[in-house]
Amino acid sequence: MLQLVTYASGGAAMVVEVGYAQAWDLETRVPWRPISVEEARERDAAGLPYVVVYQAAGQEAPLEVRLVSWRDHYVGLWIYDAQDRRTCELDMRLLDDPNALLCRYVVRWHYTGPEMTEFDEACPRITVELFPDGRGQRTEESQGKRGGSYITVPRVGEDERWTDRPAFGEWPLFSARSHGLTEPPVFEITEPAAAAADDSGLAPTTCWRPPRPAQPGPIGELFRPGVRVTDGYHPDMTVVEPRRIGTLRVPSGLLAVSGPDLDHKDGPHITVPVPPGEYVLQEAQARHTYHCEWEEREVTRTDTTAVRVLVSEAPAATWEMALRPDDDLRLFIENQISGFDTDGATGCFADAGAWDPLLALFEKGLIQGDPDLDPDVYEDISDSMYLLRTRDQATGGELAAFATTGDGTYPVWVGRSETGEVVAVAVLVEGMLELLPEGGATAGA
Repeated sequence: MLQLVTYASGGAAMVVEVGYAQAWDLETRVPWRPISVEEARERDAAGLPYVVVYQAAGQEAPLEVRLVSWRDHYVGLWIYDAQDRRTCELDMRLLDDPNALLCRYVVRWHYTGPEMTEFDEACPRITVELFPDGRGQRTEESQGKRGGSYITVPRVGEDERWTDRPAFGEWPLFSARSHGLTEPPVFEITEPAAAAADDSGLAPTTCWRPPRPAQPGPIGELFRPGVRVTDGYHPDMTVVEPRRIGTLRVPSGLLAVSGPDLDHKDGPHITVPVPPGEYVLQEAQARHTYHCEWEEREVTRTDTTAVRVLVSEAPAATWEMALRPDDDLRLFIENQISGFDTDGATGCFADAGAWDPLLALFEKGLIQGDPDLDPDVYEDISDSMYLLRTRDQATGGELAAFATTGDGTYPVWVGRSETGEVVAVAVLVEGMLELLPEGGATAGA
């Protein structure tokens, strides 16, 4: 963890120049649209993002750069070395206490020499993740990404997990220890030579921004025939007509999406309110042609890319990731996902109101292989990513299990109409696909 340095006496104080800007370009390592200290103070009070650049007088590489965005509950910090490489990332979050910051995430890179490039895959690194409830994880990769990892519980006290929120302009130099400072630095504010002529427009994509959870991608387009996509392995795939696989009854008005193969004492992982009713189950499919070495010819096949419950024929104007009850978006790091877990490559859509009896039928039929199940409550589905359907006779609620392409966590995407109503709930059975330029479709159901 980063700690404030205790300075020794007797050394010369370093002069550190402090500049402000609207953003920091991670690629060019220069501030984007420098601003005055007063404008930065105004942005801080309004919760708008701004960066602070600390630079030793006469040195090209910054000592550290800090991004503040109170509206995103976020303060981030990059520490640089003399080779202009980032050596540490610190991620702090502002939660319920307006005067305290959680040290949410820290990663340190330990370069083995000045010739090693930034973020080299062989660079050793240590990552620490912390949560406000006392949980945490420390991951040590002594050989970088190429080697294994050693995961332990971090020994972190509350004074390291939390830090006081400094007032504007009173932040310490977190990298003082990394840069060998023995005396408190002397800060000198640098003002921009002139204000930017045009304050409109977005920062370049290479600029640093607050972390975002995983984004939906072109989910609606996966159900739109004719759209061309790629999964990264097959360069050109064409979406075909969605395949209808029966219906699902949700009389309780609460749709469950979960892995049916895990211990569910606390119920399903994800629930989505929907109007009580019976809804169409669909598979999104894409066709592609490739050269089959075994058959020594071109072969065309059709693969399932996603499954969904179609709640309404209205198009989805937006897609959002469904969250578990204990999820807090303020704690999500970049591209973090939430969803249902499976250790049997299986997910399901179900009526949450009849979850326990539906799950019991699933286990009795698929896991225990009971041959005497009543066909009115248990139905195998062939030639589909959907495996089976179970039905609770008491309520009429149903469960439809589907195959995924592996174990792990799968996000659940909820499509909403322009008025905010749920129109579809989808799960990608593998990874997110990308639209090809000729796909030309926009978001929709």
